[in-house]
Amino acid sequence: MPYVVYILECVDKSLYTGATNNLEKRLHEHNTAKRGAHYTKIRRPAVLKYFEKFNSLAKARKREAEIKSWRREKKLELANV
Repeated sequence: MPYVVYILECVDKSLYTGATNNLEKRLHEHNTAKRGAHYTKIRRPAVLKYFEKFNSLAKARKREAEIKSWRREKKLELANV
């Protein structure tokens, strides 16, 4: 099952990084569902700016943690925003 690490840009121009095995469903949750991440729930809409695919959850989570540790500028460079 493929896993995805993604970067969203929220309406306030802040960035959110996450990981999932169903990107379409997760984007829907971020933008409409009550169960979406609180961070994006109060900053809707969130727009997908970047994603990477991985073969394992462990690799995806490792990459997610790496990206989350970066400064905003480096995330924007990765996403080419």
